[in-house]
Amino acid sequence: MIEKIVQIAKRRGFVWPSSEIYGGLSGFFDFGPLGVLLKRKVENFWREFFIKSEDDIFEVESATIMPERVWEASGHLRDFIDPLTQCQKCKSTFRADELIKDLAKKSVEGLKPEELTEIIKKEKLKCPKCKGELSEVKIFNLMLSTNVGPTKGNIAYLRPETAQGIFVNFKNILNATRAKLPFGVAQVGTSYRNEISPRQFLSRMREFRQMEIEYFFNPEKVEEFKKFEEVAKTKIRILTREEQKKNGKVLEITVEEAVKQKILPNKIMGYFLAKEFLWYQKLGIPSQSLRFRHMLPEETPHYSKGNFDLEIKFDFGWKEVVGNAYRSDYDLSSHSKLSGEDFSVVEDGKKIIPHVIEPSFGIDRTIYAILLYSFREDKKRGWDWFEFQPKIAPYVAAVLPLVSKDGLPEKAREVYSIIKPCFDVYYDEAGSIGKRYARADEAGTFLAITIDYDTLKDETVTIRSRDTTEQVRVEIKRLLEVLWKLVEKEIGLRDAGKLVTSP
Repeated sequence: MIEKIVQIAKRRGFVWPSSEIYGGLSGFFDFGPLGVLLKRKVENFWREFFIKSEDDIFEVESATIMPERVWEASGHLRDFIDPLTQCQKCKSTFRADELIKDLAKKSVEGLKPEELTEIIKKEKLKCPKCKGELSEVKIFNLMLSTNVGPTKGNIAYLRPETAQGIFVNFKNILNATRAKLPFGVAQVGTSYRNEISPRQFLSRMREFRQMEIEYFFNPEKVEEFKKFEEVAKTKIRILTREEQKKNGKVLEITVEEAVKQKILPNKIMGYFLAKEFLWYQKLGIPSQSLRFRHMLPEETPHYSKGNFDLEIKFDFGWKEVVGNAYRSDYDLSSHSKLSGEDFSVVEDGKKIIPHVIEPSFGIDRTIYAILLYSFREDKKRGWDWFEFQPKIAPYVAAVLPLVSKDGLPEKAREVYSIIKPCFDVYYDEAGSIGKRYARADEAGTFLAITIDYDTLKDETVTIRSRDTTEQVRVEIKRLLEVLWKLVEKEIGLRDAGKLVTSP
């Protein structure tokens, strides 16, 4: 099925391989008109759900290229590495742990290069492309470097995460916002990782976008986090470390109980996990296809006291989409030490370095999951289509004159001009009405608004549901109100039909 989704995504302008006319560049993708609309709406919905709904989270935007000392302090120069093996025949490179997982069906996260080499030899693994011999495993740093300015030696790096731009600006943020603990700082932006073997569509890329929050708090007051009560009874699904060593059974539990049982480190982590679980369901991902996995000690990043990855079940298996890290005071302390800046906060007369909980969302993997779980193969209709949730559908509506004559296109253009300032909408009069419905459905357009001969008589239009193909008539003067209520799911299509007669 994913092959069909990729084909439609390319043909309809969701996602294209970058620089394809020159053979492309592995790990890089371009988003077309529909993809940009979808991605922008996902980002804006994230802002609405995680930032605008809060009183204490501020958004910033930092540079994508940062000096070497930033990455020295963060530990990325030392620890941001992957194990690499190369085919000695065709010279293809592979990430060794992923290759062993694929070919030998063994999980080897955290093993040393020499241990991975031994497994490759013992299992007699060969290059999957040409069956050539594989080299010994070596360490490969994933950061992309560049030289800034005309003088050589001024080394900088394209950021592998957006978080450091927040940490190095910590004092600036405090001075600008006068924020008091606890508070959060969010950022949406592009990151770069020199992946050894990009693959699986939007799953593993060299250029990708992230949505991150760094939530700063006093570790001595973490259990006083009042907002936790809003989500305490929310049930989530967790794959604990203990179950990963056994049969991999997922635990369904409220975040309140997970904190009490010390499965989760604190209430702040529980708060964000609950919100993530709810948000991804609002994107159309079923709860049974979502789980939090407590990363094993050998997998946990160097900066973290504990990671809980939100994983989604893709066509190729479970994959992390959100990394939730308890970064403690690692980053602020490291930057304070190397830069000489004091990043402490005075609270109750005591100087402290705040601790941090970080939810880091992968936008591209989220888009992949949305495409996968919204896709509908429909033999009954005779065409396949995307059932995007209304808030993130690239186009809310298509405006369609029944025929391209008798004044209907002119009236349709009038209706289009009313909707256009408020919603993403497009106009289409080419081909039969059936073919235009099919095109709209395939693009995931939520509604089709048809202007027919009755429109010229009574100023009403037909609204067709993409999901059910049901149709109702609505007055043009109430059209914006109806569209807004349908998108927000305040009413269903049949309720919209009852609004025909104005008071």
